Amino acid sequence: MTENPSTDNTPKLFRKGTLVRVNRLAYQNSIESMASDDISPEYIFEGPGELLSIKGDYGQVRWRRPVPDVWLRIDQLEPWTKS
Repeated sequence: MTENPSTDNTPKLFRKGTLVRVNRLAYQNSIESMASDDISPEYIFEGPGELLSIKGDYGQVRWRRPVPDVWLRIDQLEPWTKS
């Protein structure tokens, strides 16, 4: 009987409920930005958006506005801090 302990001991930066915003540099020229409007709304870069779910490399973000939830790559998100 052998156990295979997980070797991934890196802490997860995001989890459900985390407040986030989009990192402008990571988002520019990405597939997600090309599939969207030519001019991205400023509120995604200002935040906060709430991370609702994480599946693989993507997170579902809900903005505090009457707009649909969106799926973005986790590497395009950063923790929201009050400016």
